[in-house]
Amino acid sequence: MVLAFERRITPSRRATPSTGESEGRLRVAVVFTFGDATLAAMRRAGALADKLNGRITLIVPQIVPYPLPLESPPVLLDFSERRLRELAVESAVETTIRIYLCRDRIATLKSVLAPRSLVVVGGRRRLWWRTREQRLARQLRHAGHEVIFTETE
Repeated sequence: MVLAFERRITPSRRATPSTGESEGRLRVAVVFTFGDATLAAMRRAGALADKLNGRITLIVPQIVPYPLPLESPPVLLDFSERRLRELAVESAVETTIRIYLCRDRIATLKSVLAPRSLVVVGGRRRLWWRTREQRLARQLRHAGHEVIFTETE
């Protein structure tokens, strides 16, 4: 089983629309990579979602090493929630945070993302060797998703 745990947090930055109104809205998925890169990706996704009346879903695949049970991650979920909530508040559009406890990041993302999702990934870009974030973006493209890679310094 790939998906072990899911926790949703919706910051109260904007009022949540009724379910009928939110179903037809564009959903932009942002994959958490690391602090600055995710912040850049959130800004880019926020600009897209704001122009297109969409919303953002921040997807956080949190790897739990094999010696630990899936329900006991090395980083406490409360700590992760607080840190991610601060990131989401920066966005001017409705943002939902989903934390997945898993063993394999790519397998989890493939099972969680809807087919042909619009995904924003932030990270550093190198010319000769791909970074972990560039490899992630490439794997998601090969899985059939529309991926926007946002560079950080």
